[in-house]
Amino acid sequence: MKAAPPLIALVLATSTGLADLPPAPAGWQLHWHDEFEDPRIDPAKWSPCERNTPDWANTMTRDPRCFEIGGGTLKLVGIVNPDPAGDPSPFLTGGLTSKGKFEFTHGKVVIRARFKSARGAWPALWLLGTGGDWPHCGEIDLMEHLNFDDKVYQTIHSHYANEIDHSRKDPPKDTTVPVDRDDWNTYGAEWSPEKIVFTVNGQPTLTYPRMPEKGPEQWPFDQRFHFILSMQIGGKWVGEPDPADYPAHLEVDWIRVFKKKP
Repeated sequence: MKAAPPLIALVLATSTGLADLPPAPAGWQLHWHDEFEDPRIDPAKWSPCERNTPDWANTMTRDPRCFEIGGGTLKLVGIVNPDPAGDPSPFLTGGLTSKGKFEFTHGKVVIRARFKSARGAWPALWLLGTGGDWPHCGEIDLMEHLNFDDKVYQTIHSHYANEIDHSRKDPPKDTTVPVDRDDWNTYGAEWSPEKIVFTVNGQPTLTYPRMPEKGPEQWPFDQRFHFILSMQIGGKWVGEPDPADYPAHLEVDWIRVFKKKP
C-alpha cells in the first residue's frame, strides 16, 4: 500500500479567550474546550484516528482532503477514494482523537455539531475509556447518525451492557432522539460517579445509573476517557454507501468540558 499523505499541517495557535465564551452553566466551570477558531487543527489537543479493523475506523486516512478547518468550524469529510490503486479502501474518512492529549474523568460535555447526510454515512461523537480492552474499558456515545435518519443514537457500551445484560438491558443502555438532521444541534452528557445523563439541545434523553449490585463490569466509568470524533462510511450497522452521495461530512462548531465548582 502506498504511504498515506501527511495530515493537513497542524500548528499551535492562541485559543479563543475565555472572555469570548458564554458563561458556564450554573454550578460548573470550564475545564477544557476547542472552538476551532484557529486556521489549523491544534496538535496539542488532537491526533488523527488511524485506520483499524473495527467498522468505525476501517476507512480512516490522513489525506488532507478529509480534514477541513475554517470559518470557526471543523469538518471531518468522507469521500470516494480517488486512488484505489494506491489504497484499497473504496472510501476515505477523517477522524480525530484526544487520546494521550486530553483525557478526563467525570464532568459535563457539550458539543455543537451538524452533518451532511448520505447513504452509508455514520458520523459520531463519543468518549472511549483509555484503559483496558473494548468493551471492558467503557464507551459513551454522545451522538451517532445513520444514513438520512431524522434521529440520532445515544448509547452506553461496556462488558456488562454488551455481553452480560445485552438482552434485558437493565438498566437501559441506549435511546434514539429526533433531530433536524440538517441543522445545528448540541449533544452532551453530565457524567458523575453515580450516573451518566445524556442530553440533546440541553434536554435530558437517557439516564444510565451506577448499580453496585451489578458488579464492576456495569460501571467502568470512573477512569479517564478521551474524545473520538469520527466520520465513517459503510459498515454492518449503517449499510452500503451510495458513492453518488459523497462527499459528506461531520461538522463541529465547538466542544466544551465543564467540571463541578468546588
